[in-house]
Amino acid sequence: MNFLSISFAGAMQRRAFTAVLNRIPSCGFRSLSSSAAPKRVGTHDGKFHCDEALGCFMIRRTAKFHDADIVRSRDPLVLDKLDAVLDVGGVYDPSRDRYDHHQKGFEEVFGCGYVTKLSSAGLVYKHYGKEIIAKEVQLDSDHPDVDRLFLTVYKNFIEAVDAIDNGISQYNTTQLPRFVNNTSLSLRVERLNPDGICPNQSLAKEDESFQQAMKVAGNEFLECINFHAKSWLPARSIVINSLLARKSIDSSGEIIMLTNSVPWKLHIFELEKELKITPIIKYVVYADDRSEKWRLQAVAVGPDKFDSRKPLPLSWRGLNDDELSQASGIGGCTFVHISGFIGGNRTYDGALAMARTSLMLA
Repeated sequence: MNFLSISFAGAMQRRAFTAVLNRIPSCGFRSLSSSAAPKRVGTHDGKFHCDEALGCFMIRRTAKFHDADIVRSRDPLVLDKLDAVLDVGGVYDPSRDRYDHHQKGFEEVFGCGYVTKLSSAGLVYKHYGKEIIAKEVQLDSDHPDVDRLFLTVYKNFIEAVDAIDNGISQYNTTQLPRFVNNTSLSLRVERLNPDGICPNQSLAKEDESFQQAMKVAGNEFLECINFHAKSWLPARSIVINSLLARKSIDSSGEIIMLTNSVPWKLHIFELEKELKITPIIKYVVYADDRSEKWRLQAVAVGPDKFDSRKPLPLSWRGLNDDELSQASGIGGCTFVHISGFIGGNRTYDGALAMARTSLMLA
């Protein structure tokens, strides 16, 4: 990570003085004239990144640092007096709430099978994530759902922030990507930095941009927690029950049925391994809540793949309604996608017949 260097001692002192005395009251920056004495959390000034913006947001959700002031400085004399320090200072010591990851020899990882080196966000999450999640979903911190959410939020959100900040590539390949993707959270946060086109931008403007970065990263973090608590967890239970009942749907055990269109793709690959499902699932038949019809979908070869394990028959693809019913010999057909990954029928029996027929065809 590239850090903003400060060449003159006078500039350093001015920044430290301003950082302590002239904080904006909203979003964690408060004036020291307040009668209260809130905890103070430090991070570096200058250009910011997603990990410290998210880390500052998260630590302010804890009981210990609730609504703490954020102090942005690189001055060791300022940082040493703070209650917590993130992403600066060259120290990782959770007993003193020091969470830097840039120092030589730092190799801390999340554990539980994850080996990505942690950023300041990952460090805060490792030590305070369960408390933050328990508070957000209103459960005791030792509830098993909190443990499961703690792991899945790391996997689906925090790990990417850690990896990007530490310069770890997502794929082990030297090939150029097929397309540019500049929509990641880390890139969106980076674009909030003052652009430098206008010279002598004020420290207040820099702090204002960091506040916005905290909001963007923090809101997405909370959205991730709530999605996994309110949708992912209930869907997981539904998919487990469907997998266990698969042979009552079809003797092959390769078709499952869902009474509504829950996000089953987030679970099926992991649960197949966990439950030792064999043969693996080829089709999922589920109710289309919007149209009161039924759909069947071919399971992909992997969680990040578009290719299907067993696409719907080539002769059905791109056909609709009566033309499709004639081609398949199954009444009530509505469509089959041109790629063969999904199709539809007006009834459950019709959708199941389409899945069974597809399973038998080469």
